Amino acid sequence: MIALRAPTTLIDRLPAVRGRLSADVALAPVTWFRVGGPAEAMFKPADAQDLADFLAARPRDVAVRVIGVASNLLVRDGGVPGVVIRLGRAFTGVEVVGETLVCGASALDATVAKVAEGAGLAGLEFLSGIPGTLGGALRMNAGAHRREMADIVVSATAVDGLGQSHILTPAQMGFSYRACALPEDWIFTGCVLAGRPEERGAIAARMEALRQAREASQPLRARTGGSTFANPDPELSAGRRAWELIDAAGCRGLRLGGAQVSEKHCNFLINTGEATAADLEALGETVRRRVMDTSGVALRWEIKRIGIGLDGLSAGENG
Repeated sequence: MIALRAPTTLIDRLPAVRGRLSADVALAPVTWFRVGGPAEAMFKPADAQDLADFLAARPRDVAVRVIGVASNLLVRDGGVPGVVIRLGRAFTGVEVVGETLVCGASALDATVAKVAEGAGLAGLEFLSGIPGTLGGALRMNAGAHRREMADIVVSATAVDGLGQSHILTPAQMGFSYRACALPEDWIFTGCVLAGRPEERGAIAARMEALRQAREASQPLRARTGGSTFANPDPELSAGRRAWELIDAAGCRGLRLGGAQVSEKHCNFLINTGEATAADLEALGETVRRRVMDTSGVALRWEIKRIGIGLDGLSAGENG
């Protein structure tokens, strides 16, 4: 009798690691939208060296994608082929060194702002309102209230797709509005951020004011992914921000399946409870078409869309 050989899985093809490798990992429970299919494989590295060794040894045809707390992410319903990387506890440190903070890439933005407040370091308050990790904030040059990561980054560390480690200056990162110029397969592992000394009470007061403003204007308790579209170039939009263009196009409260444009802030999409990723993405594209028809402005997705649909196809991720 000829013994049947079990089919080779993706996990079988991946190098040995000190961290954790798992197959067919559900992603919907970790995304803020609570939608999407599974990761074909997930890797949680033990530390930066484990991550570098894995990237150096992985088969070149295996795609990798890093995610944080998935606050600004839409995972399509068919899931994510290849390996999804999530940085864990080894990357969450935040240490005050003089007038800087040395941080791991999976430290929460809000945690960094709170540590800075406790140390009497101002200038990082805006991070308290950005729902994600520093790795994502670096990748998209996250910002709020006229401040952004480019204003506070002293340096960053990253591992490229071949497992080589790099220490980067802000100039090398190529920051622009809600973007940086590094290749998509580079993974941030940490950064150094600059603050300026100030009385703690004044810092705390500004953070509280920001919190109250968010509570009043954003659907914080809904299943959402934060700002859906980046604000367009003011010269192209006559100074109107994304939400103003969406409102003027009559999209406030617009529904498609279980997805809805927020009544409270119309640059937020909401999963009302039964939405699929396809519902949310199709609603976003409907909003983009209506804004183009009424204003001539092409909105750019700020939410990252990854993976494949149930039809096995993926639309553009950056349109």
